Amino acid sequence: MNAPETHPWIRQAAAAIHEGFVNYNNNFRRITQRARTRFEQRDWAGARNDLAERIELYEKSVSRTLATLRKLFPAQGDLLPEWPAIRAMYWSRLDDIPDGEFAKTFFNSVHRDILRDLNLDPTQVSDTADVVAAEAPLRYPARQHNYLNWSSVRGIVRRLLDDFAFRTPYLDIEADVDFICAEIERVVGGDGPPDEVLRRVEVMHDVFYQSSRAFVVGKMFWAKRNAPFVLAFENTPAGIRVEAVLTSSDDVSVLFGFTRSYFMVDVEPVEGAVYFIKAMMPRKPLDELYTILGRARQGKTERYRSFFHHLKACDDQFIHAAGDRGLVMLVFTLPSYDLVFKVIRDSFGFPKNISHEEVKKKYKFVFNHDRAGRLIDTQEFRNIEFPLAKFAPELLEELLTSTSQAVRIEGDLLVIDHLYSERRVTPLNIYLQQYPYEEARAAILDYGQAIKDLAMTNIFAGDLLLKNFGVSRHGRVIFYDYDELCLVTECQFRDVPEADSLEDEMSAENWFYVGPRDIFPEEFIRFLPMEDRLKKAFLEQHGDMLTAAWWRDIKELHAENRAPEVAPYYRLGTRRGGH
Repeated sequence: MNAPETHPWIRQAAAAIHEGFVNYNNNFRRITQRARTRFEQRDWAGARNDLAERIELYEKSVSRTLATLRKLFPAQGDLLPEWPAIRAMYWSRLDDIPDGEFAKTFFNSVHRDILRDLNLDPTQVSDTADVVAAEAPLRYPARQHNYLNWSSVRGIVRRLLDDFAFRTPYLDIEADVDFICAEIERVVGGDGPPDEVLRRVEVMHDVFYQSSRAFVVGKMFWAKRNAPFVLAFENTPAGIRVEAVLTSSDDVSVLFGFTRSYFMVDVEPVEGAVYFIKAMMPRKPLDELYTILGRARQGKTERYRSFFHHLKACDDQFIHAAGDRGLVMLVFTLPSYDLVFKVIRDSFGFPKNISHEEVKKKYKFVFNHDRAGRLIDTQEFRNIEFPLAKFAPELLEELLTSTSQAVRIEGDLLVIDHLYSERRVTPLNIYLQQYPYEEARAAILDYGQAIKDLAMTNIFAGDLLLKNFGVSRHGRVIFYDYDELCLVTECQFRDVPEADSLEDEMSAENWFYVGPRDIFPEEFIRFLPMEDRLKKAFLEQHGDMLTAAWWRDIKELHAENRAPEVAPYYRLGTRRGGH
């Protein structure tokens, strides 16, 4: 057979797939560029719609590319024998160009859809097949502004705010300058007067948008040190103000965390932005940064890359993840790496009444919804191969028996057709047992706040058991068990009716009718085992959440589109005072 380059139709097929990727990328940027106008016009509903449209864009773009290939090659089966040649041609043109690795991921997605279109097994193509290579050095840096301090900190702060001004005017720009300068002095002042000590501020050229806020992302340098420098803007009915200045790696890490909605930011190529941000947070995995910037498929590739490099070098084995065994998911982990893997069980025990497809829909729902910093972002993988020898015997046995529909052995490999991966957190019930009272108290109070934050985004967790929540390394409580999750607006929150007799009250069965959507918040506390001191602290701060009236008020806020947004900040740098 001649070399692939001699076949024009192979070139044509490779070019058509790449054109599909280019169109996807252009449409991604077109949607993203609306974010500035949405922010300036306070069009939060439009911003949510844009985010949903952009998330759905990838699969739609793959489908459009497949439609183009159908027109070019009506007999698609003829492509299959030559697919390695098409891939070789495609790969040869994408080395050493911006977003080349992401374009390869797109190619694999198209290949899987072709197999599915021909009623062939799409799992023979991994989500990351032939994509993962050694991590490339940064070749395409982010565009940035450099503000050198020649005379005063106030002068460069004022110039920065002028450069990033929006069409909507500032509410009080001098007050913003005062606030930012005070935060800079708080951080650098220990080394001397800020006007003398601060050398420069570097910020990215492009503004980041998330929900109803905008962010200028950068770093500040003084003496031989540097720190993050992130300005958070909110657009109030009276004008735009700087709401927060984030200057610690922990605060910025939470902002760019795996529990938040994706940013709308028009950076091209994405690689430069990722490495700029990572320089502020060395512990932050690359995959999370690609994902939080809206490039979930490239995030998946980066997660696969870093994990399997680690897997080849480590000596430990996969084991069951810490915590209570789930009825719906079998969860395992590698102790030396900060991930867990979830495989849907073949069948679910009582009282679970949900199908495999419904479970998948729940995870897809979370992928699209505002996570408010309280839901773990999950990466979905297909046809992933693991070394068989890396599995502890007990885990391997349960995988082969409890998840046999998705798991099989091929030679010295264990192949899993479908799994989810998430960042590992400490289950809350275990955390409360392991940590002293003050830390346990902080966690249980944040557990209550997590439920409230989710409610403000129209999420009712469904199963509020402590084992379904985890604690991140930043001390934030996060929900991760999605099979009973639903919308607040879908629930009927009821008070428990008064019993007609003592016999009714003492009965193990309900003496009143309970509909499929009925929720009785005053009964929540019965399912939350905790020591008396923790329970007392919880009730003092979150007792309102145990009333049906509180939930009905939240439901009404959503019905009238008046629910307040959950602020995306952790602890420091938030401006005091009202709007």
